Amino acid sequence: MFLTSPLEGLLEHAEKIKECAWAFQQAMECHITDQCERFEEFRKEVDRLESEADVIKRRIRGHLPKGTLMPMDKFELFRYLHEQDNVLDAIEEALDWISFRFEPGIPDALHKDFFLLVDAVMDPVEEMCHMVSEARKYFTNFSDKQRELIKGIIHTLHRQEHEADKVEDEIKAKVLNMQIDPVTVFHMIRLAETIGSLADHAENAGDMMRAMLAR
Repeated sequence: MFLTSPLEGLLEHAEKIKECAWAFQQAMECHITDQCERFEEFRKEVDRLESEADVIKRRIRGHLPKGTLMPMDKFELFRYLHEQDNVLDAIEEALDWISFRFEPGIPDALHKDFFLLVDAVMDPVEEMCHMVSEARKYFTNFSDKQRELIKGIIHTLHRQEHEADKVEDEIKAKVLNMQIDPVTVFHMIRLAETIGSLADHAENAGDMMRAMLAR
């Protein structure tokens, strides 16, 4: 029994993640400088988009009955979907972590660093969405040229994740050598790690896509 390619659903889910990432970027710009009163508005927008993405995720999982013929292994598909969804979880976790502390904003000396980190993790999230779009085409025509294009995107994801890691590490080193209170040190390091994990999950999704291509 052949059904519509599950890549249609994966792309819809990825597009929703990209929308979440844009709202996250705006929320972070508000928080970093503490000169914007719309942080909660953007956070609620992320929650709304995450709920919509959950509906798409459940639809993908629930519409693959036993016996469905697909161009990839079902369990690889589900593992990929889980890792792609982890990007959303990281976005929510970062904004929740910010909300736990009443102290507003981020120390002035770290503004530029966190702006750079947010920008660095946006690139792999968008590249992940591009990868799913191209994979949808590949699993329709199985073109070798298309396959090589996707492998190139996966290579780009690895490079972008490495760049994001460097920015994250620079923040950690800087925070640990600042004369600030221990609570702020812990809060800033955990925030940097959580934001950085967006790029980690996007890279992992790329690795799982490579496994699906290799089938």
